[in-house]
This record gives sequence, structure tokens and C-alpha cells, in this order.
Amino acid sequence: MKIVVDTNIIFSALANSNGTLSDIIIGSSKKYHFYTSEYLRDELQKHHEKLKKISKLTDKEIEIAQYKLFKYISFITLEIIPEKYWIKAEKIVCDIDPDDIAFVALSLYLDAYLWTGDKVLYRGLKNKGFGKIVLTTELKSLLEN
Repeated sequence: MKIVVDTNIIFSALANSNGTLSDIIIGSSKKYHFYTSEYLRDELQKHHEKLKKISKLTDKEIEIAQYKLFKYISFITLEIIPEKYWIKAEKIVCDIDPDDIAFVALSLYLDAYLWTGDKVLYRGLKNKGFGKIVLTTELKSLLEN
């Protein structure tokens, strides 16, 4: 199964590199294929100080945590996503959170589930009939089956 990982999941996994989210990504890499947008690297860099403050990790520890986690995630260049997926993603997500258009477009393009911790995005997409979206609790449940 293919899963596109939203920025908030990666941020949280890095903030608690020994927690559930990291365990899911690292521990289930044989069952699931994780993808994200290259844009995520920019987002992490932009919020690096916030990540340091929340995680209480040093720059070096964050770098190590990223290395360990990113080995299990394929980073996709957004330029390869055909326009039709961008248009569909924009229509679906524009009134929920335009910042998530890239992740929705990527999940449409890859025919993958979108894994997010954003409950507003989750409910909004579900209400619009976008069924390939999961919260961590749902993903953990799938892993147990």
C-alpha cells in the first residue's frame, strides 16, 4: 500500500523520534511504501527552530533523526505530477487548507492514501468524498490486522 505522509506527521515524528509515528514509518516499511513531497524539506527548514524548541533536540540530533526517518520515505518532485491532478486537488482542498494541495495532488497521482494528523483536513476531505485519507489511529489499526 502506498501512503503519502503529510508534513505534520513528519514534524511530530521528528519531535519525538522514539515515538509511535517514527515506529510506524520505520517498522512497517515492508508493508507500506511511504512518499512525500520534496516541499516537505523546505517546510522543515522553515520551522527548524520550532522543531528544536518542541523536541529539545540539538541540530545534530535533528539531523540524525531526519536521516533515520527519511531512509524509509521516497521524496517526490512535484513537477512530475500532471496538471489534471493539481486541478482536481485544488478543487477538493482549496476551501479546507490550500497549503495541503500538493499532498492531495501527490496522493491522487500515486493513487495512495494520505496520512495526516490534521483533523480539519481529514474531516473536510472525507465530507467531500475523498476516501483515501487516514489518521494515525486508523493506520495503526490497519497495521494490527
